Amino acid sequence: MFPAKLMSFAPSMSSRHVLILMLALLPGLSGCSEGKVASYRVPKEALPPAPEAPAAQPAANQDMASIPVPTGSDQLGWTAPAHWTPGVAGAMRKGSYAIRGAEGEADLSITSFPGDTGGLLANMNRWRGQIGLAPQSMAQLEAELQHVDVGPLHFDVVDYSGTANGAPTRIIGAVLARPGETWFFKLMGPDALVGREKSAFLAFIETVRIP
Repeated sequence: MFPAKLMSFAPSMSSRHVLILMLALLPGLSGCSEGKVASYRVPKEALPPAPEAPAAQPAANQDMASIPVPTGSDQLGWTAPAHWTPGVAGAMRKGSYAIRGAEGEADLSITSFPGDTGGLLANMNRWRGQIGLAPQSMAQLEAELQHVDVGPLHFDVVDYSGTANGAPTRIIGAVLARPGETWFFKLMGPDALVGREKSAFLAFIETVRIP
């Protein structure tokens, strides 16, 4: 409804003037009946964090250390004595066998490395150090070497006795130099046990072949 003042003016005005005045007052009238309009700034809704990409799954295990290789690698083959227990191979350890006896256990390792790995003398002195023996000269080494030829393969064989962890320990090993790589066949363990296995070790070396 219109205010009383407006209605009191109406008799003295023409209908046209009244209509114009009414239209002019409408915004104010509507303001009286409605509350003041307030404006608000609504913060933008935060987006949830993007889900993390799933971690890349490792490729199928290609590590040969988990796969028994009792008969050799893809570069050389051999036949081990039946009483040697096959172990596991690896990136460098191409073959592994355990030999058990009353004295304990000996380990037969077959490893391969690129190049000459420092040369025969350096490697034999490293073996000697593992059982408490002093380094030797090249002349001394050559005087002790046993040579075994198996077809085109030439092995340098050594036999060292010393001490490791306070116990008599022996190493019988054979070194095979091939183009671009060197192979080591090393039997290490209790002195008496390794001594008994020497003939078996030499027979084993005779079985090494190029497939």
